[in-house]
Amino acid sequence: MLIGGAEIMVRGSTAMALRLGVSPMVIGLTIVAFGTSAPELAISIQSALAGKSAISLGNVLGSNIANIGLILGATALLSPFRIERETVRRQIPLIIICSLLLCALLADGQLGLYDGLLLSAGLLLFLYSSFALGRDVDQNSEQEAETVDAVQSKSMLANLAMVALGICLLVFGSTLLVDSAVEIAQFFGMSEAVIGLTIVAIGTSVPELATALVAVHRGQANLAIGNVIGSNLFNILGILGITAIIRPIFSAGFSPIDFIIMVGFALVLLPFAWTRLTLNRIEGLILLLSYLAYMAYLTLSV
Repeated sequence: MLIGGAEIMVRGSTAMALRLGVSPMVIGLTIVAFGTSAPELAISIQSALAGKSAISLGNVLGSNIANIGLILGATALLSPFRIERETVRRQIPLIIICSLLLCALLADGQLGLYDGLLLSAGLLLFLYSSFALGRDVDQNSEQEAETVDAVQSKSMLANLAMVALGICLLVFGSTLLVDSAVEIAQFFGMSEAVIGLTIVAIGTSVPELATALVAVHRGQANLAIGNVIGSNLFNILGILGITAIIRPIFSAGFSPIDFIIMVGFALVLLPFAWTRLTLNRIEGLILLLSYLAYMAYLTLSV
């Protein structure tokens, strides 16, 4: 379901981007990112309503770390890809700013109603600016158009249906994975914070991983990097914002190291992407090994 959903969604969203006159990067930052972040949103809201805010927060922190360390690391290791200059100048610094903002809002130990409203307003501003700045197809649109097959000839409704079907498969597949993994983790006595940072985070990041690998394989690297960056922004601004409006989120049970690691991965990504505007195999390996080291640290600290 995950692999098939990713393939269908990448095809539909790429064709839709060309029809709308925006770059695949913008579609990746918005529609695809929102779709692949749906599992995080569902699990965070369910966890908060059940009084398990540690899973909600751990899910977002862990997913943002996994998106850069695991997904971009593994993708670059398998297939190095180019990154748009606009991404390096605008989107990656925005991840850093949002990560620091989250740390500042959690300085009092919780995300309350007003924090949630502030984050949600930031999400709306991000969506508006993304579409406003991305209405013009980038210079590579001709080359990208060549990678779109017969799907491009279908109507906008058909492309939307493909994106919706792909998202449904991704959400359902990741939900099955996460639910089973959480039960196994609870059986072994893991804390809610660690479950959120590891198993839930990795499980809900699987859609992004599947989408990134398929996108890069199909020559749509812009869609892959846009998906990861957009997902990280959605996680902080949208998921934590909406969840905090519904019910306060508390940071008890988390170590300052968890927040330092989240900000650190975002900071490291900037110089990696800046050099030659590519993410190569060595940089991918560094990201992946760093992520595995963090997972080992969490496992040993249980």
